[in-house]
Amino acid sequence: MLSANTTTIGFIGTGVMGKSMAKNLINAGYYLRIFTRTKSKADDLLNIGAKWDEDIPTLAKQCDVIITMVGYPSDVEEVYLGDQGLIKNCKEGSYLIDMTTSKPSLAEEIFSVGKKHGLYVLDAPVSGGDIGAESGTLAIMTGGERSVYDYVLPVFQVLGENISYQGPAGAGQHTKMSNQITIASNMIGVCESLLYAKKAGLDAKKVLATISTGAAASFSLSKLGARMLENDFAPGFYVKHFIKDMKIALESSQDFGLDTPGLKLAIKLYEELANMGEQDSGTQALIKTLAYRSEMTV
Repeated sequence: MLSANTTTIGFIGTGVMGKSMAKNLINAGYYLRIFTRTKSKADDLLNIGAKWDEDIPTLAKQCDVIITMVGYPSDVEEVYLGDQGLIKNCKEGSYLIDMTTSKPSLAEEIFSVGKKHGLYVLDAPVSGGDIGAESGTLAIMTGGERSVYDYVLPVFQVLGENISYQGPAGAGQHTKMSNQITIASNMIGVCESLLYAKKAGLDAKKVLATISTGAAASFSLSKLGARMLENDFAPGFYVKHFIKDMKIALESSQDFGLDTPGLKLAIKLYEELANMGEQDSGTQALIKTLAYRSEMTV
C-alpha cells in the first residue's frame, strides 16, 4: 500500500497551484523530487526538504509516483511523450498523474502509450484555485483505471477533499471541462451583478455578503467577487490559462455536436481582457472588461 514512508514522489511544475500542492505533500511526510523549467520557482520547496533534479529523465528514474502540473497541452505532450519525457524514462511500474487541465484526447493517448510501457497513468485535473491548493481542499476529478485510483488515493487525500473517480482515461479531463463551462458563464454573472449593484448606488460589499448565502451562491461569487471589490486581481488562476481551458472545452463540445453559447461569449470577453494586457491577471479581472464596456471604473 502506498505510504509517505516508502514513496518518493516526483513533482513537475511549481507554479501558482503546483507549489502549494507540492508543499502539502512534503508536510505530509512524502519525499519529493522537483523539476521545473525555472529552478528559482522551486526555491521555497527546496528549503523545506525537496530535492532538485536537473532534467526529467533524472527525476523519472528515481520516483515511484510522478505528478505533473504544467501549463498547456503542448507542455503535457512534451513532458510525457517527448524523447526526454516520462514515458521513455520512467521505471516500469511507476504511477503517473497529470493534474494539468488538458485535452481529454491527449489524456487517452498518454494512458494508452503508458500502458504499453508498463506504466500506470491517471488524468486528475483539479479545481479550487490558489485557495484550494494552499489549504489542501481541491476538487480532484480522475480518469483511468479504478485500481490505480484506489492505490494513489492517499496522495489525493493530502491535496484535496472532494476527490472522485469519474471513469476511464480522459474522464477526469471531460469532468474538468464541465467544471470550466460552468465557471465561464458564472463569472460573467458575478461581474454583471457587482457592476449592477454599484450602478444602483448600493453598498456592493453588503450586496455580495447577502447574495452569497442565497441561491446565487458560488465560489466565484463569494471568493472572486470579494477580490473584485478589493481591486485584487492577483492570479489565483491566470486569465491566459482559463482561455486555454475554455478553448479545449469548446473544441470538445464541437466534437460532440454540442452548442455552448455561454462558453463562446465567455471566451470572447476573456480574449478582450487579455488584449487589454491582463493575460497574467487572475480570472476575477473579467470585471474590467465589462466595466470598460459600460464606461465604468472598477
